Amino acid sequence: MSNGVIHAAGGVLWRRAANGSGGDSVEVAIIHRPRYDDWSIPKGKLNPGEIELEGAVREIAEETGYRVTVGRPLGEVNYIKEGRPKTVRYWAMRAEGGIFTPSREVDELRWLPARDAMKLLTTERDRDLLKTFASGPASTKAILLVRHATAGNRSDWSGPDAKRPLDEGGHQQADALVWLLTRFDVREVVSAPPLRCTQTVEPVSAAVGLTVRQEPLLSEDYYYGREDAALQFVRGVGTAGTGTVLCSQGGVIPDLLGRLATGDGYALPDPIVAKKGSVWSLTFVENSLFSAEYFPPLT
Repeated sequence: MSNGVIHAAGGVLWRRAANGSGGDSVEVAIIHRPRYDDWSIPKGKLNPGEIELEGAVREIAEETGYRVTVGRPLGEVNYIKEGRPKTVRYWAMRAEGGIFTPSREVDELRWLPARDAMKLLTTERDRDLLKTFASGPASTKAILLVRHATAGNRSDWSGPDAKRPLDEGGHQQADALVWLLTRFDVREVVSAPPLRCTQTVEPVSAAVGLTVRQEPLLSEDYYYGREDAALQFVRGVGTAGTGTVLCSQGGVIPDLLGRLATGDGYALPDPIVAKKGSVWSLTFVENSLFSAEYFPPLT
């Protein structure tokens, strides 16, 4: 916490359910809290040192019993709680299995279509959040655009720059990325050819049992002059409901993101920041950019 603000996080937990007509529809989970006698979206306060997404995933697990794949961000809600400002960040989260067990904190969970859940939710802010979720696609494609981790100073390296390895801090950053990236059901890991790029995503590729595929279009040496081909490549990887990790360089990421955003009419901050070891989580719908959020380096 800082400046008296209570920081919390949560998510709209959803699943596919047969609707009885041969297709499927989305159900969302809402919980009853006996302490407040209310129906709400799962959420809770962050633990010391937690980032918002980590707290959101933990709270979903604790309150509902479900493992999740993280989807698109749903923004934040601000209100006053017991005389103090409170900020809660939310994501769409697909249920991946689990079982609800009643507790003193949460004694009931119901899976309902969004329109029925809205009628039961106690607060207007939760109803507004659910409207935000329902107004967009439940399932989106995630592209996790990583800038390689720290690799010392170029001037201190006597060999070819493409062979410059991660330094000790860079390896720590690469290891720290594993938790974040694997929240998105990673099915492919692609990297620019420089060693510091491939080393950055080797821990996550090992964690999910994949081989790192190299793509020169993601490198500073190959990107410029081939920008359209790079954009086409980024738009074309992955499928709805899955995540693809792309590791690139600082000379590529801001330009690439700027072109994606301009082409799809999406507003990004100016300037576009991409620190070493950071991640831009991009969600796509039918190969068009739907949302983007920046995760600073975790170490």
